[in-house]
Amino acid sequence: MGNIYTVSQVNSYIKSMFAQDFALNKISVKGEVSNCKYHPSGHIYFTLKDGGSQIGAVMFSSQKVNLKFRLEEGQQVVVQGTIDVYERDGRYQLYARQITREGTGDLYLRFEQLKKELEEMGMFDSCYKQPIPKYARRVGIVTASTGAAIRDIMNISARRNPYVQLVLYPALVQGEEAKYSIVRGIETLDAMGLDVIIVGRGGGSIEDLWAFNEEMVARAIFNCRTPVISAVGHETDVTIADYAADLRAPTPSAAAELAVFDYSQFEAKCQLYERTLERTMKNRLERLRYRLDQCRLRLQLHHPSRSVNEKRQRLADLESRLRRLMEERIKASRHRLALDSGRLQALSPLAQLGRGYSFVTGRDGKPLESVEQTARGDMLRIELRDGTIQAEAVQIDHREREESL
Repeated sequence: MGNIYTVSQVNSYIKSMFAQDFALNKISVKGEVSNCKYHPSGHIYFTLKDGGSQIGAVMFSSQKVNLKFRLEEGQQVVVQGTIDVYERDGRYQLYARQITREGTGDLYLRFEQLKKELEEMGMFDSCYKQPIPKYARRVGIVTASTGAAIRDIMNISARRNPYVQLVLYPALVQGEEAKYSIVRGIETLDAMGLDVIIVGRGGGSIEDLWAFNEEMVARAIFNCRTPVISAVGHETDVTIADYAADLRAPTPSAAAELAVFDYSQFEAKCQLYERTLERTMKNRLERLRYRLDQCRLRLQLHHPSRSVNEKRQRLADLESRLRRLMEERIKASRHRLALDSGRLQALSPLAQLGRGYSFVTGRDGKPLESVEQTARGDMLRIELRDGTIQAEAVQIDHREREESL
């Protein structure tokens, strides 16, 4: 039996052989970029391929100063660097020092051509986009039944809202038959009257995701009456299905968050609305009670009985005032009457008669003021204080004027 070596010894020996090969230490390789990933550390991991084979490649962050453009899927590039063995994994890869653009890959050209054609047909127009329901209860999923995408969707859906029903159509998401399987899944779930459909898969190279760049898949999404969320690959992966869908999610997990509403937030919002409604109703009731009290006071103020009482009081006041005025008027009139009575009493003939005077009338009944008004023999009437005397004029004596004065 020959010598027995450890795995580390074998990988180390192969690495030394690569190091001794001058051609591999400084080599330029042309190919199409695929499965390009930018690592948070700054390193770029990608695959170079042609029609028959592929090789893994990496450009470390220290070498990125030599990169004059952003490396993306489908680019034709020439990579200058070293091919060496990564001992831990026992695989060889291309360590890039410089990358220059050579052209555009075939798949990328097909992608751009189909995108342009469908865009000109209006399939990507926002006017055809359907709104995603805010409170979906039944969510359809078109993806592989064993992939990471369905597990992520199920976990996030269960965490956000365990009452949402998930309906899975286990479709092929990679290979020649994948596009037909995806189309059947979309049409089947669309006929079930669901609230929203998620179409997608986990990440991969442009070849792995190519089923979602097929025209028939884009048309199936466009013709779907149910709103469709596209969730293909990672955030940097963009497919034709993303443009045709009503909404694009960067990952299947994000699609689940967009399709399934958070029940706890919904419940908290309902409780907030309930408290707000109660507070609003309470404030409104308080305002209405205050308004009712004001109306009650106003009604009491304008009540007919109050008005009648006020008028009665006013009438009583007027009556008292009228009585007072009448008494004052009567008193004043009595006083004036007493004065006038005194004056009349002083001027009364009877009063004069009471002081020894008499009142004489002639034959015609008129008072005699002069001896010229009578003649001898005329009958005279003499009024005294206590009676009347009938007399005859026997003698008339005339008195001189001066004497009379």
